[in-house]
Amino acid sequence: QVHVVESGGGLVQSGGSLRLSCAASGKIWRLNDMGWYRQAPGKQRDLVAVISSTGRTNYADSVKGRFTISRDNTKKSVYLQMNSLRPEDTAVYYCQVRELTGDYWGQGTQVTVSS
Repeated sequence: QVHVVESGGGLVQSGGSLRLSCAASGKIWRLNDMGWYRQAPGKQRDLVAVISSTGRTNYADSVKGRFTISRDNTKKSVYLQMNSLRPEDTAVYYCQVRELTGDYWGQGTQVTVSS
């Protein structure tokens, strides 16, 4: 029912920046929380940032002060601005969209930060 697509990943050197985008489409009755998760090889998938339908945000401690999540309700999109990137940020980043009918995930986008 809902399709989620991420984009914006890539290779960047330590200290650089990337901006991830995620767009939801399909039959959406009500768009609730939207968030970003990441998973490195051999690691669990962890929450990076989440933003509610009213704009309230939460961040993982490891990214506070460096990452900023935002959303555009008209475009049904969520963004993650990542600054001061570190090699430890290297992971596949997944977008999650929470809607009244269920939770939906994107396919993931690779972020690689070189030292």
